[in-house]
Amino acid sequence: MIKTGIASFGMSGKIFHAPFIQEHPSFELTGIVERHKNDSRERYPDSILYRSFEEMLANTAIELVVVNTPVQTHFEYAQKALNAGKHVVVEKPFTIDAAEAKQLDKLAQEKGLLLTVYQNRRYDGDYAAVKAIVTNGVIGDMKEVELKFDRYRPEPAGKLHKEGGFLGAGTLHDLGAHLIDQAIQLFNMPSAVYADVRTIRSGVVANDYFEVLCYYDGFVVRIKSSMLTYKATPAYILHGSTGSYYQQRTDMQEEALAAGAIPTQEDWCASPQQSDGFLYTAANGEQSFTSKSGNYMNFYNDVYAALTGVAPNPVPAADAIKSMTIIDAALESDRTGKRIVL
Repeated sequence: MIKTGIASFGMSGKIFHAPFIQEHPSFELTGIVERHKNDSRERYPDSILYRSFEEMLANTAIELVVVNTPVQTHFEYAQKALNAGKHVVVEKPFTIDAAEAKQLDKLAQEKGLLLTVYQNRRYDGDYAAVKAIVTNGVIGDMKEVELKFDRYRPEPAGKLHKEGGFLGAGTLHDLGAHLIDQAIQLFNMPSAVYADVRTIRSGVVANDYFEVLCYYDGFVVRIKSSMLTYKATPAYILHGSTGSYYQQRTDMQEEALAAGAIPTQEDWCASPQQSDGFLYTAANGEQSFTSKSGNYMNFYNDVYAALTGVAPNPVPAADAIKSMTIIDAALESDRTGKRIVL
């Protein structure tokens, strides 16, 4: 049993971490940090309530710490946890920039500790469908790809660490971290980046719209997000030399967890009720598919396998360094109006 502590009990802790650690047979939800509230007591009364992160780190029995606080604290908290001899899961975005990411990676290697990044969207059912299309090469040589994560939130949420004028705030770090990670997983690192990053809602300081062009040999990947998209269009669009593929964003795990669903090792979240993937090729015409359910529990399965030496780190800091490098380049491109060669 891996005794585990969670650094905060906000939306991330309540939805993405505590339920999975609690239900996983190989983890124990040992401690939860809540500075002022007692929200965790009703659902997780057997865990220890801590009023500070440092107080939780002092518990020598805790082996793994989840740093799911605002991104502006990720570097400091992950550094403290590693120096305390803890293995660490860090929420995305990993850090504010690539320089911080490299420092944490170096420290973890020096300490011989696991440092992994919570990229749960790798475990979405819709993304798995897209990955299969790319892997199988059914649309030939890739020519143009679009990855989108749009929402309709015209009013500010009031979360200053995401919408205020702080380093690391904004949609590029938040949702962009998911899309950029997926682009790297599908196609590796691009050779150059060009970006348009802006704020389109009143009352918001940080960016809430971005379009990042990632250039590859022979094709381009467009990564895009907007907080003012009323009607969603396909989240993944792939055009190849012999066909096209369109995939809607249909994974419902986040919504189910927010409604109180209890995750399990099996497929606990329903698959789409109708076709959500559409393949068009000259050879076979139109074909429709229904993606299978994803399962974020597999992230913690993979973390446990890494901790016990059975499998490699599922999302190593090296992956996050690549993502942060692209985010850094996108911000530089927007600032200078130039294409940034990586």
